[in-house]
Amino acid sequence: MSFHITLLGCLCTFSCAASALDVGLAGIMGSKAMLMINGGEPRAVAVGQAVDGVRLISVTGDQAIVEVDGKKRPLRVGQHAVGSANADGSGKVILTADSQGHFVTNGTVNGASVKFLVDTGATLISLGASDARRIGIDASKGQRGMTNTANGQAQVSKVKLDTVRIGDVTLHNVDALVHQNDLPVALLGMSFLNRMEMQRDGGTMTLKKQY
Repeated sequence: MSFHITLLGCLCTFSCAASALDVGLAGIMGSKAMLMINGGEPRAVAVGQAVDGVRLISVTGDQAIVEVDGKKRPLRVGQHAVGSANADGSGKVILTADSQGHFVTNGTVNGASVKFLVDTGATLISLGASDARRIGIDASKGQRGMTNTANGQAQVSKVKLDTVRIGDVTLHNVDALVHQNDLPVALLGMSFLNRMEMQRDGGTMTLKKQY
């Protein structure tokens, strides 16, 4: 059985001002770690040095320990850690709009880091093909269907995500669409947002888990 879903969200390219920290370890150079922060180019960071809110605690072999949001995170080469998006332990998250009014944040899907655009016009979470492969999602096992996007119709597969985490909020068994092509950013659609209390106050948006 196929299905048809309309995505009203814009899939155009835009600059992303993420309100969470995504830290990746690209490599080790002696006592320095090559850190990629929020998808940027690798930067050599010395032990004890802090860059863009990330502090390098130690380097041992192929592992580095970084401090993000006051928490120590061990990273091996190729791994990522995602800091909270203004999480305060209350089961809610506060997002800040970028210069174009978009709410963009880093989160995780099945434990893998993903950059999301909050899109109330998207029925489900939407992932591009490369993001899905990186996360380990087999789109061929999903339910095939078509969707309308800002760029026309696209073939997609409907899948179930084990976990989706944004800041302090984690949801389980969340429906999502996997596109055959890459997307500029994953869409955080209503399959996640319907389970939130959403409050918009100017340039900030507060998401609080309902159930």
